[in-house]
Amino acid sequence: MKILWKGLGTILMMVGITVGQSIWGGGWTVYPAAAAQPMQTMTDFAAHPARESILLGLQKGFIWKYPDGRFYPDKQIVQSQFVASLVAIRGIKETAPVPELPAGHWAKGTYERAKKAGILTDIKIDPNKLLTKEEAAQLVFNAWKPYRGVKMNGYTNTGALITWGWMDPAPAGQPKFREDLPVTRGDAAKMLAYLWKDKGQLELGAKWAEEFERSLIIKNGVLKGKVPTGSNDFAIMASVIPINNGMRGFLNGELINVKISEYKPFIVFSIRSKSDSSNVGLYQYSIPSLDKENRTIQFSSAKLGGNNE
Repeated sequence: MKILWKGLGTILMMVGITVGQSIWGGGWTVYPAAAAQPMQTMTDFAAHPARESILLGLQKGFIWKYPDGRFYPDKQIVQSQFVASLVAIRGIKETAPVPELPAGHWAKGTYERAKKAGILTDIKIDPNKLLTKEEAAQLVFNAWKPYRGVKMNGYTNTGALITWGWMDPAPAGQPKFREDLPVTRGDAAKMLAYLWKDKGQLELGAKWAEEFERSLIIKNGVLKGKVPTGSNDFAIMASVIPINNGMRGFLNGELINVKISEYKPFIVFSIRSKSDSSNVGLYQYSIPSLDKENRTIQFSSAKLGGNNE
């Protein structure tokens, strides 16, 4: 029996994902998806711990209900559902061959897009496979490598994702990093919500970094520029370090005007979310060349804590 999310069909609009056969009646069904979906009655997830994440995913179009209008948050998620959501969040359109699936297979289009983006690296393709934490975490790290790099050394995929904060630990009384536990659709919605938010914030950070870079000039030994005004949801700061130590910071919308001879030869530009203090952009510019180095926090640079006991 194939378990599919509502919105998965032979065509997934906007990103062109090909997925799924309906489990009701066994026939082919085409659903609109990858776009905001009409908000329906919350039916079976109104009181669920993942309620807000499920609502976000339905609104943004990266998760789907079943054809009967229910979400089934406590069902174990299958590989094709999770892969389709990752493809939708990444907005992948290009494809690469997936010979493991025959021509005409209901999931082939989805998997071809996932293959192109590296999401299927070291993954055994099985669209109907019920996912464990370790399997879901590996897919997350594969999908997010372009944004946050590789996972932390010395940890399983599960342990690394729990440490990063995007996967819940095992229930109390069990080993914190149990890799074999099932991943429910509610669990998946929570992880996917983190990815959606992180991608959007990183894109904003990169946009503001480009705006900041365009403003920088050095003339007659003076560095001038402007910190982007940005948004009230983010703290944006450019920092210079005086030769005699200390720090001087310029915040959202402020103008920069400093003698470069009085400061160390670099300026740091950072963007931080005010809601959770997450780093959504960190760049360093050399003075006087103004060459840029991207130092946005990577998975591998996270401060690790806890143990797998």
